[in-house]
Parts: sequence; structure tokens; C-alpha cells
Amino acid sequence: MDGARDRHHGEPRPDGEPRPDRLAAKSGGGPVYTASVVVGLDGSDTSWDALWWACGEARRLGGRAVAVFVSSSAYTCMAAMASAAAGVAVCDYVAAAAAGQAEQLRAEVRRYAADEGPDITFVHASGDPARELLRVAEEVHADLIVVGRSTKARHHLAGSLGRCLIAKRSAPVVVVVP
Repeated sequence: MDGARDRHHGEPRPDGEPRPDRLAAKSGGGPVYTASVVVGLDGSDTSWDALWWACGEARRLGGRAVAVFVSSSAYTCMAAMASAAAGVAVCDYVAAAAAGQAEQLRAEVRRYAADEGPDITFVHASGDPARELLRVAEEVHADLIVVGRSTKARHHLAGSLGRCLIAKRSAPVVVVVP
């Protein structure tokens, strides 16, 4: 990694200036700091709480929120391919269901953005939720990653998405507890 960007790329450099990748042109003047807050969105109540909190934080930081829906269709398809005949049909069904859910979430995010006015980008990814959230956070140089607390009992024993992100983070992680 170069000296201009390190794992704390959202913080000012030691000389007090914002990092170069965080600057945007301000109308009528010099640069202004911009921030990105990545938030996991799966349609659950806790993920909507996380989105609303992330949008408020992005607004306070003068930046934008990036809502990421991660479908696990790749994992389902790999398991289905074990029985090749049924595998293709299952993969098609799973992919169509994931695309439909992504479009519903995208539409709801658009409505929220239109009503509330925050700058929100929607991303649909496929794969492991922790890995995909970290990948998107790296791409947008996120200053913060936000997820909702898992309500599944097995996650309290085996580990939740929040715990996975905290262990592998490239930006601070906030787990929103309603």
C-alpha cells in the first residue's frame, strides 16, 4: 500500500488534509470531503434499521450510502449441481428469485431516497455476504460498514455477519441493534 492510502483511508492524512480519494469538487470553491457508508440490506427489519442509520451517518459525513444486497445463489447452485439434472432448474429458479428480490429492494431504496433525499447507490452482488460487503467497501473506499444485528439464533452460536466483518474489516464496522 502506498503512503497516500492505508487501511485508515477515511481519516485525514497526518498533515490534516483529506485523503486524495475522498475529495470532490465543491461548486464555487475548493474541494470538500466526501464519505461512503456501505450497508448490508437483505429486506429484514434489522437491515432496514441499518440502512436508515447508515443514511443518517452518510448525511452527517457529507457523503453517500451504498446499499448492498447479497444473494447466495452461487452457493445454492453449487449444491444443486451435485444432482446435475435438477441442478440447472434449481439454479434458474434461485437466480430468478434473487433478481426479483433485488429489484424489490432497489425500488424500495429508490422510494426512500426520493422521500428522504439521501444519496444512495444500490448494488446487487452474489456470493458470501461478508466477502461481498468487504469487496464493495474496498471498491468505494468506504469509511464505514453497517449491518443490522442478526435475529437468527444459530448466528449467536456460530457467528454472525457482523462478527465476520469485524474480524476481516477494512473500515470500521457498526452493527445496528434496534
